[in-house]
Amino acid sequence: MESTANIQEQVKEKYGSAARAVAKSGSAQACCDPGLRCCDPITTNLYSSGEKGLIPEKAVQASLGCGNPTALIDLRPGETVLDLGSGGGIDVLLSARRVGPTGKAYGLDMTDDMLALARENQRQAGVTNVEFLKGEIEHIPLADNSVDVLISNCVINLSADKDRVLREAFRVLKPGGRFAVSDVVVRGAVPDEVRKSMLLWVGCIAGALEETEYLSKLTAAGFEQASIEPTREYNVEDARHFLTEAGVDVDGIAPLVNGKFFSGFIRAQKPKAACCQTGCCTPALAGAKE
Repeated sequence: MESTANIQEQVKEKYGSAARAVAKSGSAQACCDPGLRCCDPITTNLYSSGEKGLIPEKAVQASLGCGNPTALIDLRPGETVLDLGSGGGIDVLLSARRVGPTGKAYGLDMTDDMLALARENQRQAGVTNVEFLKGEIEHIPLADNSVDVLISNCVINLSADKDRVLREAFRVLKPGGRFAVSDVVVRGAVPDEVRKSMLLWVGCIAGALEETEYLSKLTAAGFEQASIEPTREYNVEDARHFLTEAGVDVDGIAPLVNGKFFSGFIRAQKPKAACCQTGCCTPALAGAKE
C-alpha cells in the first residue's frame, strides 16, 4: 500500500497541474493525459447553466468533482459553510451566494496553484463573504463547533486517512451541523484488480470506500442519520477505452463492474445534543493516536 505522504504528493501534483492548465489555457483538459486518466463522464454536466452563469468560467473549468453538493443541500442565509478540497472555488462561490452577506463560505485546499486560481476567481466574481485557507483535510484549520454545513466534491476518497478526515469534519461542525458530500462510492465486493483499474479511471488516484464501510466510518466518527444517495453510476462502457488501453478484458469484467461504482451524495448530521465542552465533541478521538 502506498504511504500517506506519497498519495498526498500525487494528489497535490495532479490538482496543481490542473490549476496551472486552467490558469494558462482556460481548460483542465491538459491534466487528462495518459498518466492521470481523468475522464469526461465523471466531471461533466454537473452544474446547471444558471449556476455557471453566476461564477467565472475558470472556476467551472477547474471543477474536477463528481457531483454538485451545493444543489443537494439546503443552505440558509447566515450559515457558515466549509468546502474540503475546494479546488478552483466553484462550490465555495456558489455556497457564498446562497448563504448571503450575513453568512460565510470557507474553502480548504493544500495546493498553492489551486488556491491562487480560487482567489482570482473570487476576485472576478466580486464575492466578499469567502475565505480560502491552505491546509489538509485531515487537519482542518478551524475551531471546534464553528461550521453549520460541511461540503466536499470528490475529495475525501483521495485521502489515505479517511477516519481522520471524518473525525475532523465532526469536530468543526456545530451541534446539529450537516455533512453533505459528493464522493465516489463502491457497492459490494469487487475483485482487487478490477477495483484498482476502475478507480484509477473514476478518480485518477482514488481510494473509494464501499458504501456500508463509508456509513460505518461516519457512525464511528459520531455522526447520525448517515445515508448515501447514488447520483451518477459508472459502467464498463464509460471506461472501455481506458480499460482496453490498460490491458483489461472489458467484456470479461463487465458483470463485475456494472452497478458497482457510482458518485453518491453522502448526508449525515452531528447530534444536536453533542457535548459542547472542549475536547469531548469527537468521541472517536478518545484514546486515538495522532
